[in-house]
Amino acid sequence: MTDPEAKKKKERLYGTLFLGSIAGASGLIGFSSALAAAKKRDTKGFDAGVMGGKGLHESGVALATRALFWGSAWAIGGCGILFYGIWKLSGAKTAEEFRMKVGNLLPRIPKNDPPQSRTEFENLTDLLKYVSEEWGKEK
Repeated sequence: MTDPEAKKKKERLYGTLFLGSIAGASGLIGFSSALAAAKKRDTKGFDAGVMGGKGLHESGVALATRALFWGSAWAIGGCGILFYGIWKLSGAKTAEEFRMKVGNLLPRIPKNDPPQSRTEFENLTDLLKYVSEEWGKEK
């Protein structure tokens, strides 16, 4: 393996780790904030769901865990089958070949070089004001 290839692999690894950690942290924060909001809204019902109570066949946590497992399994399996089917229908052997085949099927996005309109904005208000004023005008 040559030095540029090793450097490219290392950059991909770092990018993958970064995006994976951001996604994991986002999921953890979202789940914990939803759990905190549910407990705050109905503490008694929340505790009964966690511990299980009279008349309940299983605790809410066990039910939610089972639902999360099966939902994840179906989502990952279904998407995997869908993506594998698209890959096989394209007839590509490598990721680069697949990218080229799909790129030829999709419409081209024209380059905006040099830019035909503003590209720098001071803040969100400036951007929204520009969009509202320029919307629908012919160039």
